[in-house]
Amino acid sequence: MELTSLSVAALQEKLRNREVSAPEVLRSLEARIAQVDPAIHGYLSRDFDAALKLAESADVSLPLGGVPIAIKDVINVSGEPCTAASRILQGYRSNYDATVIQKLKAAGAIPFGRCNLDEFAMGSSTENSAFGHTRNPWDTSRIPGGSSGGSAAVVAADEAFASLGSDTGGSIRQPASHCGCVGLKPTYGRVSRFGLIAFASSLDQIGPFTKTVRDSALLLNAISGRDPMDSTSLAEPVPDYTAQLGRDLKGVKLGMPREYFIEGIDPQVDAAVRAAIRHYESLGAEIVEISLPNTEHAVGVYYIIATAEASANLARFDGVRYGHRAEGAANLLDQYGRTREEGFGPEVKRRIILGTYVLSSGYYDAYYLRAQKVRTLIRRDFTSAFEKVDAIVAPTSPETAFKVGDRSDDPLKMYLADIFTIAANLAGICGLTLPCGLASVDGQMLPIGLQLLGKPFEEANLLRIADAYEQSTDWHRQRPPV
Repeated sequence: MELTSLSVAALQEKLRNREVSAPEVLRSLEARIAQVDPAIHGYLSRDFDAALKLAESADVSLPLGGVPIAIKDVINVSGEPCTAASRILQGYRSNYDATVIQKLKAAGAIPFGRCNLDEFAMGSSTENSAFGHTRNPWDTSRIPGGSSGGSAAVVAADEAFASLGSDTGGSIRQPASHCGCVGLKPTYGRVSRFGLIAFASSLDQIGPFTKTVRDSALLLNAISGRDPMDSTSLAEPVPDYTAQLGRDLKGVKLGMPREYFIEGIDPQVDAAVRAAIRHYESLGAEIVEISLPNTEHAVGVYYIIATAEASANLARFDGVRYGHRAEGAANLLDQYGRTREEGFGPEVKRRIILGTYVLSSGYYDAYYLRAQKVRTLIRRDFTSAFEKVDAIVAPTSPETAFKVGDRSDDPLKMYLADIFTIAANLAGICGLTLPCGLASVDGQMLPIGLQLLGKPFEEANLLRIADAYEQSTDWHRQRPPV
């Protein structure tokens, strides 16, 4: 087995047994990236020399000692670029570490490489990057999902042992599903957002992409916890997320929401998810049909709240303090306008305009305030459901990865790609996707993701349920042809 194909847990064992050194691991990774990434374009930048210095002094006895972790280029790492895949931040280098990066380094991990994404995390295909789109390692004519498409693709293609992404409406779970890896969105407030370039502050959450459920538990152990630099992070106890792995599922109740099994879902996706649910029954879980009646409103509510928050958050990119600055402006107002015109891509502009509109005088009550009220109803749907079940099981996406360019001219159809993931962000609960099958599409095999949604701050239970499925199936061992 190639070194770069190892899970984090397997790599740790080799490092601790002195079968391989941390610098050797990095050199193997660099060789794999040189071989594969020209076709995938999962990375925007890499600083091998800086990573090698950390590797040479790595303490492999630490929880993640010597393990390189790829980072979505929207999370600040001191001394490294942080572009958010936007020309407005081209050339910017961070002068501080995000809290999750501090925590990774404290656990012995080596932040390595900046992963491509949809500009400012706004998109579902990683086609909105200002620096070229990422391709799916299972079929390079297809998208990897988004917005964390680079973070998913590099893990699936064995260009990274694990990575960090961010999930605002499914931006970890949807690309993980399309690329055939494990993606975890923690509960809102479980992981600090300090150092994450904000898209929608009440929805954003940082989480890991990994090859196995155990690896997700290991990374979540490292990055979770209260942070005084983020007032929205909560002082909930952080358990050892690996402690419950391996336990059986007797007595576990899994909810099957009728609103997630709808007309229009790809038949192969539907069949794979239903087969996974039957498999859970064979493992001792009880399947309970439930209803989440406000699911139909989730996409509309999300694109009001998210764009409103984006409009406010992106006002700071004005060409005065940092990033791109337009030349030859006639006055300050002209500089603002020209800087943003030159620096932002079309999707970011679209969302800023939408967000500004729904916050404007005369429309705030009609759109934004009403959306917040419906968001409360969506949250109540989950609260009610979790009184009956321990977790919810559903498709991650209604379809497999689509072709590059298929939806570039149809933003509404693109927005519907996240129809099954958005509600979890609106409700602030935790969610996870893991591989549950392969679909045959135009002669290519493409991954299918199974989504599990859990009660707030019950990631340990969610990981246990996911691990039971993973350990009794072989889907996570299927690898792309690259």
